[in-house]
Amino acid sequence: MSKLTELYEEIAACQRCDLAKSRTKVVPGEGPEDAEIMFIGEAPGFHEDRQGRPFVGAAGRFLEELLASIGLKREDVYICNVIKCRPPGNRDPLPEEIEACRPFLDRQIELVQPKLIVTLGRYSMARYFPNAKISRIHGQPRKMGGVIYYPMYHPAAALHQPRYRADIERDILKIPQLLEEIDHMADDAQALQAEQLSLF
Repeated sequence: MSKLTELYEEIAACQRCDLAKSRTKVVPGEGPEDAEIMFIGEAPGFHEDRQGRPFVGAAGRFLEELLASIGLKREDVYICNVIKCRPPGNRDPLPEEIEACRPFLDRQIELVQPKLIVTLGRYSMARYFPNAKISRIHGQPRKMGGVIYYPMYHPAAALHQPRYRADIERDILKIPQLLEEIDHMADDAQALQAEQLSLF
């Protein structure tokens, strides 16, 4: 059994907050264990809660369209949420719910080791860009601890307010270039390391 599968079983048994009482299914996340890109959304909605999979409703269909625009399928990336159970009535996640799920998300990142983490919406953005406004920083990558973090509007934002759609479509198009830059940085670091070793 893989480490991620073990983690999913742990999440399925979780009783750390009251959402455990109202959920139909937990929604741990899905995707390749060695995915280069991890998308982190907010919380499961109605359809996710029924199926136990992230991004399967209208926002998920839009995310798949966005991925297709850069030549990717959902099977190529890792998709999860800040919290793993649906808040009643799709309300915003509470601070204590985010905190209860934090160790699970930390572990997912540790196991997948993505090169690029794309935050979708303000709740996942707040984890890495505290006190920032998504309207100001969307589409602007930031490197922290060897990983590039890239804030975007949540795909659902475009469904509720069409004015966000163009921003989301523009921001997703920057991802291939970002990955190229990350690969160049890794190549440069390896070349430098090899050069340093040859001096001894």
